[in-house]
Amino acid sequence: MEDFERRKTILELEDVSVTFPNGMRALKPSSLKFYRGEFAVLLGPSGSGKSTLLRCLNLLQEPTTGRVSSPWISGPASESSARVHRRRIGMVFQQHQLVLSMTALDNVMAGMAGSCGLFRAVFPSDAMRIEALECLDRVGLAGKAMNRASELSGGEQQRVGIARALAQKPDAILADEPVASLDPARASRLMGLFKKICGDSGITAVVSLHQVSLAREFADRIVGLRAGEIVFDAPASELDDSAVLEIYADSAALSGGGTGARRSPAAPREARERELAGAF
Repeated sequence: MEDFERRKTILELEDVSVTFPNGMRALKPSSLKFYRGEFAVLLGPSGSGKSTLLRCLNLLQEPTTGRVSSPWISGPASESSARVHRRRIGMVFQQHQLVLSMTALDNVMAGMAGSCGLFRAVFPSDAMRIEALECLDRVGLAGKAMNRASELSGGEQQRVGIARALAQKPDAILADEPVASLDPARASRLMGLFKKICGDSGITAVVSLHQVSLAREFADRIVGLRAGEIVFDAPASELDDSAVLEIYADSAALSGGGTGARRSPAAPREARERELAGAF
């Protein structure tokens, strides 16, 4: 990809911070730009602010200060511009958020509802079915299009989730701990597939992870967070052991021991993912 294309800003945080009503600061003032075609990883322990940052990028968390901008919004986002913004951004979830009683194909077509309308997603045309099947083919699951999601393995369900995001024809995909429930071998294979698909399509990816090895292997750029603060932002090749120690310095405290640092009072992950899944 040409450098001028790579440097086009797709998502930007400008001095964004998030403080919850109880006074807990989930994200300290942060400024970031994410560029066309880049594969960026948000790296940090639980409670470091990764999910809050992703929610801000998709306009599901209103910043306490600062603003989020993209090619589809400038200044305060109206409800209509926020909907357009979300349509251009796919989501991949740790818990997949598939309808288990539906086929893989129908789950992928559900991802088209934001652009074609709920009626067309429920009663799809032949062209939509072909398009959804092509998305499944890209993740290697065309042969299981008519299988119920409940019949698929965890890794296969996550690939359906990626195909559903692709069905939105997104400019960017946000992935919240997409391989946390997979074993290391499957996690590595899925991350490799995800990166290749995004790279082939010029899609910007922002992926939250806690696994250092996966971040080093697949990220173009790593943004390290600790206790709501960005403590590292550089190419993946620059993530040395001292940087890892800086990112994970408070991980014991954030897990409930040590200094008593408080965790974000965000809703349980599955509840947050249901909210995100319903936003398209």
